[in-house]
Amino acid sequence: MVKWNRLLFITASVGVLAACEGAVNENSNDATEETADTEETADTTTGATQVVVNDEESLLEGLSSDGAWIVIFEDDITTEEELVMVDGFTNNAGEPERKLALYTQDEDRNVTDTFTLSAPSITIQNESTRLQNGTFEGDVYVEAENFRLIGGTIDGDLIFSSEELQESAELDEGTVTGEIRVEE
Repeated sequence: MVKWNRLLFITASVGVLAACEGAVNENSNDATEETADTEETADTTTGATQVVVNDEESLLEGLSSDGAWIVIFEDDITTEEELVMVDGFTNNAGEPERKLALYTQDEDRNVTDTFTLSAPSITIQNESTRLQNGTFEGDVYVEAENFRLIGGTIDGDLIFSSEELQESAELDEGTVTGEIRVEE
């Protein structure tokens, strides 16, 4: 009888240990999966991000601090909002940059279509922001260094908050139909 009790005790002990080991492994797997999910999320938010604009809501979000460094258009957009392209964004190299892409392109980066963004104004707060291709209808206020107008048109005034900011801008590849000036 004692032998059977010992055998039963050993069998039960092995079963309990196996169950405990399974629980430990299961919790370990959960932690590993949680870590993998966190790392995957971190990877997706640290690289170049983009927002595709197809309506006023996605436009406002794309320009905001919750947006992306590249704001891509797929159609003309009109808003009555005074827009602000906020600061705090960097490109893949970790350098300050934002891009308002008023165009689409093919796989060889040839421009296939351009679009118009119409608003009373847009204020540029991020360093090295470029307005590329397409047309912005309204006034552009620049409050950051190295603004670039590449292949695009500003159908309105281009107003810099200082002479230094105006001197840092690159406008040779674009067109401004209104006045270019420093705000007084």
